[in-house]
Amino acid sequence: MTGPEEPGLRRRGPGQLSRDDVIHVANLARLTLSEAEVDLFTAQLRTVLDHAADVAALDLSHLPPTAHPLPVENVLRPDEPRPSLDRAEVLAAAPSVEDHRFRVPRIGGEAP
Repeated sequence: MTGPEEPGLRRRGPGQLSRDDVIHVANLARLTLSEAEVDLFTAQLRTVLDHAADVAALDLSHLPPTAHPLPVENVLRPDEPRPSLDRAEVLAAAPSVEDHRFRVPRIGGEAP
C-alpha cells in the first residue's frame, strides 16, 4: 500500500482500477507494456479485484479459522519397536565394509 506522500495507487472501490494504476505498477516492476497490454491487464486486474472484493464481503463469522479446507489425519502407522535386521547379514551384502560399517567414497570422488 502506498503512503500519502507517495504517488501511485489510490484506494478505490471494486472495478475502479484505472489504466494509470496499471501503468504505475508496471513501472514499479520495470515492465514495458504496449497500449493493448495495458488495456488487457486493466480489464483482467479489475476482474480479479472485483472477485477478491466479493470474497472479502462474505460473512464468515460463523466459520472457525482453518489452515486447510479438509481435515488432515496422520496416515502413518504407529511407531512401534520391531526387531531389526542382523548387522552381520547386512554388512555381508554390502559392496565395501570397513571397521564393521559401510564403507562409502569420500566426498570428492575417491573410488571405493
